[in-house]
Amino acid sequence: MTADAVRTADLILRGRVVTMDDARPSAGALAVRGDRVLAVGDDLDDLDGLRGRHTRVVDVDGCVLPGFVEAHGHFLGDATVQSPALVDIRPVVLATADEVLAAVREAVATRPMTVCNGWEPLLQKGLPEPALSWLDELAPATPLIIMHNSGHAVFFNSVAMRQAGLTPTTPDPPGGRFSRDAAGELAGAAYEPAAISMVTGHLRDGITDAAPALLAESARVNARGVTMMSEMAFDPRARPLLENVPLTTRLRLYEVSTPALESDVEPGAGDDMIRQIGIKTWADGSPWTGNLAASFPYLSSGERHAPNYSAAELLEISRAYYAQGWQLACHANGDEAVQQVLDVWEEMLGGRPDDRRLRIEHASSMRPEQFRRAHALGVTCSLFPDHIYYWGEVLDELFGADVAGRWAPIGTALSTGMRVSLHNDSPVTPANPLHNVAVAATRTSRLGRSFGTGERIGVLQALRAQTIDAAWQLHADDVTGSLAPGKYADIAVVSADPTRVPPEEIEDLTVDATFLAGRQVHGDPLG
Repeated sequence: MTADAVRTADLILRGRVVTMDDARPSAGALAVRGDRVLAVGDDLDDLDGLRGRHTRVVDVDGCVLPGFVEAHGHFLGDATVQSPALVDIRPVVLATADEVLAAVREAVATRPMTVCNGWEPLLQKGLPEPALSWLDELAPATPLIIMHNSGHAVFFNSVAMRQAGLTPTTPDPPGGRFSRDAAGELAGAAYEPAAISMVTGHLRDGITDAAPALLAESARVNARGVTMMSEMAFDPRARPLLENVPLTTRLRLYEVSTPALESDVEPGAGDDMIRQIGIKTWADGSPWTGNLAASFPYLSSGERHAPNYSAAELLEISRAYYAQGWQLACHANGDEAVQQVLDVWEEMLGGRPDDRRLRIEHASSMRPEQFRRAHALGVTCSLFPDHIYYWGEVLDELFGADVAGRWAPIGTALSTGMRVSLHNDSPVTPANPLHNVAVAATRTSRLGRSFGTGERIGVLQALRAQTIDAAWQLHADDVTGSLAPGKYADIAVVSADPTRVPPEEIEDLTVDATFLAGRQVHGDPLG
């Protein structure tokens, strides 16, 4: 084979190309050979020397973009909760309390074990308090577990408690807690991953048929143009589930911190398809389960919640994993939790800026001075615009208009020079980058109300936060995230250029095709 033949393209996409490559932001044609981008050009003539007898040239009516990157997702979790083994009661699926209760009752009546995911009384108005007595009455003889939509609480009946090996006097684990009755005995609820895993961990091995569930999850996110996704609560026991499954989504794994303070693999273990890169921990909980650690109270109760760990405990966790070479990612919704993380990490780093891309997840009520401090330390943030879309009115109800207006402050983060990502935290809300871009640009809720218009960002900025900057957070910007020669041909073909339509119309655009490493994995065949 001649050198010229080696450079012949397999595929040329001709049309509007937005590359996210600063060296060449836009183009009129893109050439692919094998699994890589071969070249970009102003038009087809510019790539004429790359056309051979077998080159397929496709005219694209819409826009060619890099494959989208979901930098804070739960690929395995999403695959599990959307499998037939669980009952999906999320508010994006069931809008009303009556629908939720009917689904739970039907499952209890027909299944030997019922595990539901998506309980959200703030959106599904009228749901009862899931007290242990109610759960036991609903399912007196079979295990019943109901997971809160946020992932920060589970509710369980007495049968499920016994099946999990818990006793009425089981102590709270570090970083988590159980609800308790007046006698101090377990009362049917677990909060935060450390306690939740004690209720649900034993289900992992048999809860779903892994391969079909994982392939279905890949197909779902590919349909939204996603070619890379993180798993932000990775349990090493799930590693065998990923073996020998032909996924069409690149994964980046963040292992949950444990009292052992070590992993069974080295940082970066894996390859460009699946790589373990970080350690995840939680500084506080969810605003929707009442355990946000913030400087402002819940209006209805006047209560404030402390962080999950003491500063000394979080410092011990962070130091141990950082010394082993791991990227750290810490969940922190409230500004008090953010403050704790920054104080701990600055002490850990000795005040020196870091180049490991330490991450604060959600950063929902992070203050301007905290963003400036974080950026000076080399810390980056991943933010959740769907909090505004689904819970905007709830935020006003819980904390007041001022807090709601500065929630998910993406504009403030970018104003510091920080590179950020946007995410859906799937399965909390479905992975949908175009929807995220629209919400980040409009700050409009599903009920049509605007929150914090000063935090709006430009569409191109939002697209960067779902492509190259998200890939950068995942230490993958050298292989994906932009369309540049030598990078993988991870591509999303969208029905129109998001930068050329009104922001409020972006979520109505469709992903017509998705390519992973040059192979089409979603959509009708092009051309």
